Amino acid sequence: MLLQNATAVTPRMVALATAVPAHVLEQGAVAEAATTIFAGACGGFQHFAPVYDHADINRRHSCVPLEWFGLAHDFAERNGLFLDHAVALLAEAADAALVAAGLGPRDIDVLVTVSSTGMATPALDARVMNRLGFRPDVERLPIFGLGCAGGVLGLARAAAMARAAPGARVMLLAVELCSLTFRRDDRSVTNIIATALFGDGAAAAIVTCRDDRPGVVLGPWGEHTWPGTLDVMGWDMAADGFQVVFSREIPALVRDRLRPVVDDFLARHGIAWSGIAGFLCHPGGAKVLDALADCFVLDAAQLRHARATLRDHGNMSSVTVLFVLRAAMDAVARGRHLMTTLGPGFSAGMLLADLG
Repeated sequence: MLLQNATAVTPRMVALATAVPAHVLEQGAVAEAATTIFAGACGGFQHFAPVYDHADINRRHSCVPLEWFGLAHDFAERNGLFLDHAVALLAEAADAALVAAGLGPRDIDVLVTVSSTGMATPALDARVMNRLGFRPDVERLPIFGLGCAGGVLGLARAAAMARAAPGARVMLLAVELCSLTFRRDDRSVTNIIATALFGDGAAAAIVTCRDDRPGVVLGPWGEHTWPGTLDVMGWDMAADGFQVVFSREIPALVRDRLRPVVDDFLARHGIAWSGIAGFLCHPGGAKVLDALADCFVLDAAQLRHARATLRDHGNMSSVTVLFVLRAAMDAVARGRHLMTTLGPGFSAGMLLADLG
């Protein structure tokens, strides 16, 4: 049972660990395989081949080997693979975060779990509990459907729960296995583009107000959902699994609509743009990063962690921005950073993270 306390407190992230599956997909090999799989698609696959070169991605990690993508798979098989690999990756990331924080599974009071690339009932957190030995009275909050926004918004939910219960240690778990959503017989433009972008990964963070130790100070945070934009991003359900939905207008929406939302968010919390030391943006793709650079008037160096993450891991949906944060921490970045991401809804997530 968590002790509730209304006193104003400051949540801190005291550990962050990431994990990736074993298979490495080099972009050149993916493009070659796609040439065979999509031969004759959309009036000639050669029209889409440059997508792989222009994605600014060198490699990605996948829970399945490259040969898997050339075969047919039903939803039951895909989801079975999701359960096996998602739990294994979350356990790896959670264990690494606990070691980094000098804690054990029984020291965690709350689990917040984010994923949108597979279905799990019992939820992923219950399965990880059985794997690692968390206490049976740990509180669980599984979150599905935030998509790419889940990294920032999941971290915000974890911070809110830590602030509501200052004696608690909250663990955020995020995992996405985007590779399993690939559909060999889907000749749509969006599915073809997705093959050039998506990768797999997991992350675990520990957030608390109770430990007297250094950490990344979290907050304020916020979100915005634009009306009438349900068709911009998400999943449709097909007979063989998730069918990707994303609009070609996303970069334009970022350029035209995001800045006023972030301006309002910062103003509400009395924070000037001059007080932002760095930017940790979810790299949805190369064009989205270019749009973010235009939106926030950033030079190449200011998005270097996002671009490096995209280059080495691709778009891992909700997990990606946590990899970006990890990269900034490893580079010993300092000061208040603005984390942003975009997801189904169509929604923006924002969080200020002070790296010290």
